[in-house]
Amino acid sequence: MTEKDELQLVQAARSGDAQALERLLEHYQQRIYRFSVKMCRDPEEAKDVLQETLLAMSRGVQEFRGAASLSTWLYTIARSHVIKLRRRSKFAPQREESLDGGYGEEARQLPDPARGPEDDLCSREAGEALDAAIAALPGRYREVVLLRDVEGLSTAEVAQVLGVSMDAVKSRLHRARVAVREKVAPVLGLEEDLGQRCPGPCIHVVRLLSECLEGDLAPERCAALESRLAGCESCRHRCESFRRMLSMCRSLEAPEAPGAVRAAVHREFEALRRARGHARDAGPGTTRLRVGPPAPARSRRGQPAPELAVPEAELDPAAPLLVSAEAALAGEPWV
Repeated sequence: MTEKDELQLVQAARSGDAQALERLLEHYQQRIYRFSVKMCRDPEEAKDVLQETLLAMSRGVQEFRGAASLSTWLYTIARSHVIKLRRRSKFAPQREESLDGGYGEEARQLPDPARGPEDDLCSREAGEALDAAIAALPGRYREVVLLRDVEGLSTAEVAQVLGVSMDAVKSRLHRARVAVREKVAPVLGLEEDLGQRCPGPCIHVVRLLSECLEGDLAPERCAALESRLAGCESCRHRCESFRRMLSMCRSLEAPEAPGAVRAAVHREFEALRRARGHARDAGPGTTRLRVGPPAPARSRRGQPAPELAVPEAELDPAAPLLVSAEAALAGEPWV
C-alpha cells in the first residue's frame, strides 16, 4: 500500500467508510502482531496487545487528525499496551539494563547458533539467531531495533512513538545493532579473522558504519571509513555481516494475526458500524456522545485488559461512538 493510498483510506475511514477502515485494519494487523510478539515475548500477551490496538483504531479513527502518520499512531498505542502488560507481569525485570559497561551481558553472551549456509540469509538457523539476539536486548533497545530496522519507521517516527529525542533513538539504535550483529555474524560465515586485524580499532567499525547509514557522520568521515574497509579484511567482514543482519531484519516475515483476535475485532467493528449507522438515521438532532470515564475492559482470557479510554454512551443510546484518538494514546515512559 502506497502512502497516497493509505492517506485516501484514512480520509475515507474518518468519513465513516466501513470498507476503508476494514482495509486499514487488514493492512496493519500483521505488522502490529509482529511488533507485539517480539516485544512481549509471550504469544498470549501479544494477542492482547494486537486486539486492543486494533480496537482502539476502530474506535478512534474518526477523530484521527493526522498530526502523526497512522503507523506512528498505531505503534504508540501498541507500545503503551506492551508497557502496561509488562508492569503487571511477575516476570518483568526489576530494572532496565544498558548496553554500556557491564550491563546488557545477556545480549552479548548468547550461545553461538549453529552455522548455516552462507548464501541462505533467510534460513531457519539465521532467523532463530536473529530472533534470539533481538529478544535478549533490554526493552529500550529492543523496541528501537524493531521499530527502525524491522518495521521500517523513520528515525523521526521512532522518536515520536517513544517520546524521546532523535539523538536518544540513534544512540540506542547504534548500540543495539552492534550487540545483535555480534551474535548473528557466526551464522553468516563472515566473522572477522581475529588473527589478521588491522592496527586500528576494528571493534568500532560497525558502530561507525551504522552512524554513516543513519546520516550521523560527515561525508568525509564516511569516505575515510570506505577507505579503511578496502584495506582491512577483518573490518570488511564485520561490516558485511552488519549489512546482512540489517537485510535480515527488513525481510522478517510478519506472522498471521490469530483468527480469534481477528474475529473479536470484526465483531466490535460491526457493532460500531451499526451504532454509527443508527445515529445517522436518527437525524441531525441526535445527541453526541459525551466523553466520560473509560469502561473496564476484559482481555480474551478473562483478565483485566490494558486500560483503554473507551467511554460508554451516557445520554442518547443512538449517539455515534466518537472516541478521541488522543484518549487511546495515554503514553507512559518505558521503565
